[in-house]
Amino acid sequence: MSEQKPIVSSIQIKFGRAIQQRRKELNLTQENLAHRTGLDRTYIANIETGKINISLRNIEKLAKGLSISLSDLFKNCALDGEPSQD
Repeated sequence: MSEQKPIVSSIQIKFGRAIQQRRKELNLTQENLAHRTGLDRTYIANIETGKINISLRNIEKLAKGLSISLSDLFKNCALDGEPSQD
């Protein structure tokens, strides 16, 4: 039996990059962000690499921990072929 790899969507990857970019702008480590949000550091690492489909509740925690609005957080996450809201 072969092990199936999870499907990673484009939006998960783009969202993860947006989280990582904002975290780095604030000069935060994943550990710092984990303390700010109450989320585990490995969970944040998996978000940043697009490996998990994050819940709305945790998106809100991340936005607060990164001192950014939800709309700004999603600004750079438009799917291919969809216009971004500039």
